[in-house]
Amino acid sequence: MTDVRLGEIADQLGGELIGPADLAITRIGPLEGATPSTLSFLSNPKYQSQLAATAAGCVIVAPAFREAAAGRGAAIVTPDPYLYFARLTQWWARRVRPAAPAGVHPSACVSPSAHIGEGVRIEAFVVIEDGAVIEDGAVIGSHSVVGQGARVGAQTRLAPRVSLLYGCSIGARGILHSGVVIGADGFGFAPDQGQWIKIEQLGAVRIGDDVEIGANSCVDRGALDDTVIEDGVKLDNLVQIAHNVHIGAHTAMAGCVGVAGSARIGRHCTVGGGAGILGHLTLADHVHVSSMSLVTRSILQPGLYSGVFPIDDNKSWEKNAATLRQLHGLRERVRALEKKFTP
Repeated sequence: MTDVRLGEIADQLGGELIGPADLAITRIGPLEGATPSTLSFLSNPKYQSQLAATAAGCVIVAPAFREAAAGRGAAIVTPDPYLYFARLTQWWARRVRPAAPAGVHPSACVSPSAHIGEGVRIEAFVVIEDGAVIEDGAVIGSHSVVGQGARVGAQTRLAPRVSLLYGCSIGARGILHSGVVIGADGFGFAPDQGQWIKIEQLGAVRIGDDVEIGANSCVDRGALDDTVIEDGVKLDNLVQIAHNVHIGAHTAMAGCVGVAGSARIGRHCTVGGGAGILGHLTLADHVHVSSMSLVTRSILQPGLYSGVFPIDDNKSWEKNAATLRQLHGLRERVRALEKKFTP
């Protein structure tokens, strides 16, 4: 990629440019370790001390840091530096990662009854089964499988080794990273005299638009009704979504989260890494669960929740956790008092 001029970035993405428009930018990077051709950003005030010390050629900052940034060199001032940074990475990626040409690799196995839209790219050793639909501009990465009657929305990208199985669908502009499995059987078995009898999973998985699912994550098909992931949901790597779960729009879950069957997660929720949500529970919209927490009951009010003994309103949990740390000392004091006053 050739150098980008700072003025070109500001023209494309907006913001107030302070400094020379012809400044050459060769990379986007953090404040620490930046070079004079690096474009950095400051979104968290706790890193303000790095602003004066950085060698970055230009720093994206909020209005509150306008003077401090201008005093050290070039700056782009914008109300939300982190959002500006996100859009900058997208613009940068389009320049350094040009779209691969459309077409079907000779080694791909595409059913004659599948519908392939305009501008689709199907890479090596892909399998597209009967009745599958691949909409315009989609990319199916090598060794991926799109099962019978499955649907891939327009401009959606399946990375190598993705499985979108029978009857499942994903909407437009989605991203499924390598190793993702959509539509494996849910974990359903009936006990019979010490053995387990499989319950056939007859539902599917329905995924909305603008959904991204990280590497090696799994979304199981429903037992009877479908498992549903609404628009804009973001799932990190190694996330497990069990059968008949419903995840509301624009909810995000970090790595290693596990959601048990038939849980219903609201919109605009966040779930920290390693957290677990038990089955058949409901989380209201705007519920935020801290990392490594275990949700054992439904949460019907928005807020931040933490803990495993059991989960509670975050402020209450912090008080209880502080008390728990003193529990051994309190026990010894009680024992001393018992000895003192016991005849």
